[in-house]
Amino acid sequence: MSIHANKPLEGRVALVAGATRGAGRAIAIKLGEAGATVYVTGRSTRGNPSPMKRPETIEETAELVTARGGFGIYHAVDHTEESQVKMLFERISDEQKGRLDILVNDVWGGEMLVHWGTGFWESPLADGLLLQKQAVHSHMITSYYAAPLMVKRKRGLIVEVTDGVGYHYRGNLYHSLAKIGVSHLAQAMAADLKPHGVAAVSVTPGFLRSEEMLEHFGVTEENWQEAGKKDIHFLQSETPFFVGQAIASLATDPRVMDKTGQLLSSWGLSDDYGFADEDGRRPHWGRYAEEQGFS
Repeated sequence: MSIHANKPLEGRVALVAGATRGAGRAIAIKLGEAGATVYVTGRSTRGNPSPMKRPETIEETAELVTARGGFGIYHAVDHTEESQVKMLFERISDEQKGRLDILVNDVWGGEMLVHWGTGFWESPLADGLLLQKQAVHSHMITSYYAAPLMVKRKRGLIVEVTDGVGYHYRGNLYHSLAKIGVSHLAQAMAADLKPHGVAAVSVTPGFLRSEEMLEHFGVTEENWQEAGKKDIHFLQSETPFFVGQAIASLATDPRVMDKTGQLLSSWGLSDDYGFADEDGRRPHWGRYAEEQGFS
């Protein structure tokens, strides 16, 4: 088997915006594992955490990308600040001679801004508006600067990471608006970019077994199934690497344009491409949700 076959993304350049932890980190790692040069961005750096006060940093993510066989490059960016995003793309364009093959928009930071169990009129309006700025406007700004690099080369893939397939209500107005917003952003970008050979899709994970979720249940990746005693649905969860592999598979698909404009899922792409999660399981949140009678 050739080196290129082992590293199908060798020579490709990717940007994962919002790669500090969770899905973003795993997506960056999986792209690196396939051989890509991966720029990883976020607000949390060593000695300077974001307002979320989490321990993970973009430096760690870049190191993990490199350890898996890629080339990780970190760059601290607040993607709601256009000047910072512009500087990031100037760096990428300069270092990679104008090349960008893959953009993954995974910026979120909304954990402290969603007030579950309250009507939208009962939640702080400022939090709801800030959530749109962080989780939707940031994606728009980043895509605005990424698209010209792809259009110029007549190739590329933009992925919007979301929560849920479709346009159903997601339990909170502001949360729903943000997640549905980026799904439609993918569809709208796909329409504009299709004549230029650039694909855009949205991808959702299922019940994500992120660092924060493991902490919430008081378990680790080694004993995560214990959390099923508290929430039976958690037994259908997936590691962040499942959606990471889903996006890496899309990025290596020579017929990815066939999927442009679609709202995709980790479990659906597992069906399409035949990959499993890191633990060997193939969770299928869509089928489970249908069996349980919830969206």
